[in-house]
Amino acid sequence: MESVRTDRLEDTEILFILVRAGLWEKVPENLSLFPRSSESWERIFNLAQRQTVTGLVYQGLCQLPDELLPPEQQLLHWVATIDRIERANLRMNRVLTELYELFHTNGLHPILQKGQGIARFYEKPLLRECGDIDFYFSDKEESRQAASLVSQTGCRVSPKADDSLCYYWKGVNVEHHTRLTDLHSPFIRKYLYKQEQDPANLTSFKLPGNPTEITIPSPLLNLVLLNTHIMKHAFGWGIGLRQLCDLARAYHCLQTETDGKALYDLCRKAGIIRWNSLLHTFLVKQLGLPASSLPYPEKTVSPEPLLEIILRGGNFGLYHAQRRNTAENKWSSKFHTFRSFLGNIRFSCRYAPQEAFWTFTNLLTGQFKS
Repeated sequence: MESVRTDRLEDTEILFILVRAGLWEKVPENLSLFPRSSESWERIFNLAQRQTVTGLVYQGLCQLPDELLPPEQQLLHWVATIDRIERANLRMNRVLTELYELFHTNGLHPILQKGQGIARFYEKPLLRECGDIDFYFSDKEESRQAASLVSQTGCRVSPKADDSLCYYWKGVNVEHHTRLTDLHSPFIRKYLYKQEQDPANLTSFKLPGNPTEITIPSPLLNLVLLNTHIMKHAFGWGIGLRQLCDLARAYHCLQTETDGKALYDLCRKAGIIRWNSLLHTFLVKQLGLPASSLPYPEKTVSPEPLLEIILRGGNFGLYHAQRRNTAENKWSSKFHTFRSFLGNIRFSCRYAPQEAFWTFTNLLTGQFKS
């Protein structure tokens, strides 16, 4: 039993070794745990899938000496999975461009949240596992107009409890939001809304080989968006490694474009400085982000509370033991979601008490309205 436990701990350690190697395109820093058995490699593959970092782990694998690689059949399985990830990203890029051009042609102004706007920070963007497309509309009427436009093409648009709208476009899940960042405290919302309305706080990028300019938040707002998105899910069912890797790459690539003091002041006003200490320590200790890439000097704390949440639930908590059979119907799903937040109340109140209170209040009123 003890040997099994040791093997599982080593599998997790190897997952992080390979993630760091893939994230920063470097040789793995510790080879003492290699080689691995085929059973161990199978578990590592499953861990990578649960955390949606299969592409990053594969990049780490490519840095290993040949004699330490997985058996040939398992390596072929990795290669096939990587091919699917790349093709999914190419489809995502096509769909994103189509929708953006459709909206712009009709005088609408969506802002892309996360997703492909963050993938560009990676050395190999096509190996970042993509999820859905999230658009932010600063005007609720524009969001409704966009939904109506999509409905006219035959797509079924469904409202969600948080006032967002969702549909599938050519097999890709798309969501429209009227909130850019996941901060609910009214003490910060008014300030953030003004920032979100200011064109100076927007920028744009182009997908490879495509002339379409896609609007995204400014570096500072983008970092706040990524940070608070992780926090929101950590307070609930859970969060996966991919989102943490996104923030690590964003910090690294945007360090010369971000006013660290402005970011610190905003986070202090939002009451999430203690949360930032936990988050930033995790990025440095577990993911290998250079401390110099952080926006401001940070107090080091134990990353264990966040690590436990990540390992327990995987990507957005989808592998949480209590979540697997909770979506029987709409109300059951809402009840279990609210219960998941209550289950983490000690964690959230410890690291961001102000935001925890308003998140729970918002969840209570939002999840249980018809």
